[in-house]
Amino acid sequence: MGDMTKTEAGTGTGRRVSEARERLLRTAGQLFYAEGIHTVGVDRLVAEAKVTNATFYRHFRSKEDLAVAYIGSVDQAIRNQIDSLTAADVPTDGILRGIGASLVEQIRSPGYRGCAFLNAAAEFPDPDNPVHRAVVQHREWFLQTITGLFTEIAAAQAEHAGRHFVMLRDGAMSAGYLGDRVLTGETLQRGIDGLLRIHTARGLDERAASASGQASSAATTVSGIECSPPST
Repeated sequence: MGDMTKTEAGTGTGRRVSEARERLLRTAGQLFYAEGIHTVGVDRLVAEAKVTNATFYRHFRSKEDLAVAYIGSVDQAIRNQIDSLTAADVPTDGILRGIGASLVEQIRSPGYRGCAFLNAAAEFPDPDNPVHRAVVQHREWFLQTITGLFTEIAAAQAEHAGRHFVMLRDGAMSAGYLGDRVLTGETLQRGIDGLLRIHTARGLDERAASASGQASSAATTVSGIECSPPST
């Protein structure tokens, strides 16, 4: 967007065109998430964003191109959230719990309709489709980021812990839309707490083995993870 504004600033329209693009993207984000990408046509996007067809196609070659930008905007929002957590003076387990808390907040928010990425992938199942590829790229980054955080706690089975976390996240995002949002949030947080408890124990084992000059022992048995809310 910055390059575009610089290019068109000499015409006196750079700011106006930039704002139009943002309105289109914001409108698309609201409609695509609430109703689905295929359901919303270009005419409606143009009308609700209060722009012309010419403005739309000046910024996006097609509705699919806009859908890719929509996925990119959701991806960037999540990156910003995680960057804020990692920039704060918070221990690694606190960052992972903070990510979980953000997911719970999203699940319980008004208008929640499941995971934007999973929804988009369901609408564009072809692996070669640009929208599908954008979803996969986000998920690869998210898994790598979560795995990296678990590695800071303990290298042993960090990849397994990362995949486990992402699966907890995926399940909660779906269950929160289809079922009880409060119970789903509690279950997610308890699952993350249990996963962190076990993985932290692995880290303690690693450090103890390193301090004693012994090879790291086999992975700690995963037990005691309570993935359901307490009985009432």
